[in-house]
Amino acid sequence: MEGYNRVTAALSENVLTVSVLISVFLLPGVQTECHSTHKGINITAPKHINALSGSCLLIPCSFTDQKEMKVDGRMKTSGIWIRSTVWVASYPRLVVYNSSWSKNKYEMKMIGNLREKNCTTVFSNIHPSHTDRYFFSIENGLLKSFAVCDPVLLIIRDSPWRPRLQISGDVKENNSVTVTCSAPTPCPQAPPELTLNLQPNPLRQMERNTDGTFITTIQQNVTLSYRYEGYNIICSARYPVNAGKHNKSPNKGAKTKFTVSFSYAPKETSAFISSSVDNWVKLRCSSRANPPISVFTWFKNTSDGAMKIAEGESYGFRVTEEGIYYCAAMNDVGSQTSPEISLTVKDKGIEPTHKAIERKGAESSQIQISVVAAVSILILVCLLKVVMWFLKTKTPTPPQVNLDSIY
Repeated sequence: MEGYNRVTAALSENVLTVSVLISVFLLPGVQTECHSTHKGINITAPKHINALSGSCLLIPCSFTDQKEMKVDGRMKTSGIWIRSTVWVASYPRLVVYNSSWSKNKYEMKMIGNLREKNCTTVFSNIHPSHTDRYFFSIENGLLKSFAVCDPVLLIIRDSPWRPRLQISGDVKENNSVTVTCSAPTPCPQAPPELTLNLQPNPLRQMERNTDGTFITTIQQNVTLSYRYEGYNIICSARYPVNAGKHNKSPNKGAKTKFTVSFSYAPKETSAFISSSVDNWVKLRCSSRANPPISVFTWFKNTSDGAMKIAEGESYGFRVTEEGIYYCAAMNDVGSQTSPEISLTVKDKGIEPTHKAIERKGAESSQIQISVVAAVSILILVCLLKVVMWFLKTKTPTPPQVNLDSIY
């Protein structure tokens, strides 16, 4: 009887504490004071958790008790979640889950071991109407202890989160960087599917945050060649819902994009003929670079060496004799020269003789040879027919013999 009175007195004191604190625990700066005066249990859990409608939610939770409200591990212990408030008058009506009940108002399951002070709970089939504050409570024999200072705010959203994209490392040409795409994972049993527009697509991994929640990530190392400059690295996420029957993506299929940008010296520099009329020719120089090319310079090979003849992306002039030309592209990082192009004056105009043109000329020559061979064969066949016809007409006809005159 004495033990019963002690428990009852402690419970009454706890209820009084609840009544006093429930009206002020949400005010800024009050939480520390609440913990210093509260004699019941305290829980460690996120202050607010975001969840996705149609999915599940893991609520990481652990609790500590006080000397005045010590939980006895020898007695049956139940974990209870209460919605909105812990006012005693409303307590039975607002209980949404009790680990000792076979049937509860909400689809919740306590996966933590209460004897180890672990109150981690999985909330299934989340709906936007579940948005509210939830309080945890312990029933241990006749003892009822409320974590009045530690409400957990559930925020339910209908659209999932846009994934986060990070690039770690020095973004420079030829450097290796790590591309990481991540997304919140409120339901570890149904993590989001993440994809990067890089090949091959990396494997998915789940990591635990310091507050007990989870995050899903994919990572890939990329060596930055100049071809990646200006490239958009895109990460997308899809969340399974309704037991995997459907998927949800961020609003309007929003994806996270990172545009790769770094400086590099000119690449793929080339000189070519952009136009040619009679002996007038216009050359053009092209190159890839970041920052953009600051100056193009044209050179002509002479007996005394390379001679600078012009500046600018294009160079037009009249060709009166054979010449070998090339261009150089320069930016703040470096420079590069193009392959040489040789120009020859012919009766019908300019004839470039760089390798690309030579290959085309070789193909043209092969076509011409094929045509000549075909014509030659046709002429030979025709001549053969004419000769055969001529021989046939010149061959003497044998005399006709009258058989009747013999007999």
